[in-house]
Amino acid sequence: MASHRIVTLPGDGIGPEILAAAIRVLDAVGSFSYDEHAFGGASIDAYGVPLTDATTAACRAADAVLLAAVGGPKWDSTDASAPRPEQGLLGIRKALGLYANLRPVRPLPALYDASPLKRELIDRTDLLVVRELTGGIYFGAKSRTDTYASDLCEYSVPEIERIARIAFGAARTRVTSIDKMNVLETGRLWREVVSRVHAEEFPNVELEHQLVDSAAMKLVAAPRHFDVILADNMFGDILSDEAAMLTGSLGMLPSASLGAGGPGLFEPVHGSAPDIAGRGIANPLAMILSAALMLRHGFSLDEEAAALESAVDRALAAGLRTADLGGSATTAEMTEAVLKEL
Repeated sequence: MASHRIVTLPGDGIGPEILAAAIRVLDAVGSFSYDEHAFGGASIDAYGVPLTDATTAACRAADAVLLAAVGGPKWDSTDASAPRPEQGLLGIRKALGLYANLRPVRPLPALYDASPLKRELIDRTDLLVVRELTGGIYFGAKSRTDTYASDLCEYSVPEIERIARIAFGAARTRVTSIDKMNVLETGRLWREVVSRVHAEEFPNVELEHQLVDSAAMKLVAAPRHFDVILADNMFGDILSDEAAMLTGSLGMLPSASLGAGGPGLFEPVHGSAPDIAGRGIANPLAMILSAALMLRHGFSLDEEAAALESAVDRALAAGLRTADLGGSATTAEMTEAVLKEL
């Protein structure tokens, strides 16, 4: 019998291709059942909305949710009333209470030359971005007229406290908390609450505060400085994508979105790459590594997760590269290489 129930959301673009690769690898390390649902643009085409009630109910009932990619120019519109694939992401995060997004960034020695930064800058970089996921400007009240638009950014003390605890709990040595307290009132509250949680609950972890603009510069000038980066929804979104490029490709980075007791959602940080969809050349490794995060954080299968991550490392060390990494390997060839190492 399958030990864990996984809702799969292939989404758009290359999503179905890379999800199929991840499922092949998962089946090599355990017994799982899968329940596939349309999501994002595919759901808009089928049902008129990016996230249906049925999909939400299925996700709530699952042990974990594995999401591939959403979006594409087909659904781009400046019409505020038009459904957008990304609304499905915000909706499922809110529905499942997924307030913490974890994005590990660890450039692999085999890919150092693929990074736009010098080898000596990224060597031994191993950081984690902890992003608040259900508050801030993305979820604040919005208004729009022909001549005006506004987005409300708001945070409560409990929202900041719970994400700060996640960051401090994950830290080995240091948490770098990101804000814009010199301009924003939400930034001042963020800094005050993070400082209090640190002093009262995690005094043995070093805490430093950085303004988001200076942190963005330091991330490319001295990435080894960072251990855990703690940021709000928008700043975390931006900085985690910047950090992703330390590895040389967005196609390499996984993420985990976790809440309080319900199923987690696991997805690569890259987009749907509609320009290469259907060509069989997409890099499946971020999707496969997201499945590894699911094994570790969703099912407590640490040994299986480590085996999968090690297989990815060895497949790359052997020299295989997809197009985004400067090679010519297909999705299938990269998947077979990981399976061979497993």
